[in-house]
Amino acid sequence: MSEGERLQKAISLTIAAGYQIDKDAFDFLNTVSQTEDPIKLMEEAIQKIGTLTEKPLFIGRIFLEEVAKEAFSKVEEEKLPLPAKSSPPIFESRKVFHAYAKDVDADIKVIEDPTDKLCATGSIGEYLEYFQDRFRRIQKVLRQRMDTKDATTISEALKAPINSKVKFIGMITEKRESKQRIFLKLEDLESSLTVLVPQNADPEVMKKTQALLLDQVICVSAVKGRNDLAIAEDFILPDVPQKTPRKASIPVYAALISDLHVGSKTFLREEFNRFVLWLNGKFGDEALRTMASHVKYLVIAGDLVDGIGVYPGQAKELAITDIHKQYQMVAKFIEQIPDYIEVIIIPGNHDASRKALPQPALPKNYAEPIYEARQVHSLGNPCTVSLHQVELLLYHGRSLDDIISTVPNMNFHTPEKAMRLLLQSRHLAPIYGEGKLS
Repeated sequence: MSEGERLQKAISLTIAAGYQIDKDAFDFLNTVSQTEDPIKLMEEAIQKIGTLTEKPLFIGRIFLEEVAKEAFSKVEEEKLPLPAKSSPPIFESRKVFHAYAKDVDADIKVIEDPTDKLCATGSIGEYLEYFQDRFRRIQKVLRQRMDTKDATTISEALKAPINSKVKFIGMITEKRESKQRIFLKLEDLESSLTVLVPQNADPEVMKKTQALLLDQVICVSAVKGRNDLAIAEDFILPDVPQKTPRKASIPVYAALISDLHVGSKTFLREEFNRFVLWLNGKFGDEALRTMASHVKYLVIAGDLVDGIGVYPGQAKELAITDIHKQYQMVAKFIEQIPDYIEVIIIPGNHDASRKALPQPALPKNYAEPIYEARQVHSLGNPCTVSLHQVELLLYHGRSLDDIISTVPNMNFHTPEKAMRLLLQSRHLAPIYGEGKLS
């Protein structure tokens, strides 16, 4: 068994026992493996931890040095190996890991961050202003489409002769189904009307109708009926136009992850540990290590911790029942990420932030260990950033729960369908009061 294979087996043995080693301890183990058996050392370390009253999740360098002195008694203390500045590479490659991204200056611009803009008081006036603003913004987007330029207001549609073609833009305020027919109530800034989707409607129109959401702004093509009734022929959503994806001018990458849920018994400790080792160029074959060398940004899109009291019975599923200790553990993971990688974090619904959208950045009174562990860019949810001239919309995705529970034929196994609907709606939380985007 080669030196690299022994080291990899030692790490796997540690993870399987439910522990991890921090960066300094890993450097020490890496150096020890040049002259001694790292598997034996970690077996001794795990055995010693088993005798401790309070068992650590992370194995530190000092503890490992003490175990090494006992395990390799023939080695004098002053001869214990020290971590070299350029440790030999491990695992599948013996080639020195050089991070391309280390020599590249970061290029981060925050385009939109809600953190300092949350000042609502909850008054009726603000509530009305919010919906009026939402309507105006999405109406403007809709009118940029070629097939909606001739759309009128609802009051003009109401004046049209019976059986004439009408097209208008409105917000869905009510949706009800009766005898296989669907009734929608739409409003704009001045008037309202009722739209009927009959049971003999075109199947494609009926499919669109079933996916329509309350508070969604849409354009309706219809035939004018009696009084305030219109019979739907088609629905047009704001949608997102096709664009050629923009790329950075140089080969730098962003790694996108989310939902660590540190503190939960189901936290994927082994998988995340491999991910951190990969970022450090210490895991994977040559192709994966080369890819890791180009990672300049790491984006963590919410739910860094599992939180406390997020749902009934959660306490039974927690490995760490203190929210502060959960964030302390997150900090231990984050500090192992190479310092040349820019870390960007936003909160999720399990984090210690307000639950309603938009959410401000993680508060320091809870997440202070993260801010102390290393420099991070902590932003609100949702937000927009530019990384090397490539714009990214960062959003935790809480409203996907609402879409999946509301729209037929959507489930958590195919979340991309719900994501597509959000894009078509041009709104991250179309149903007000569910995802609570305010």
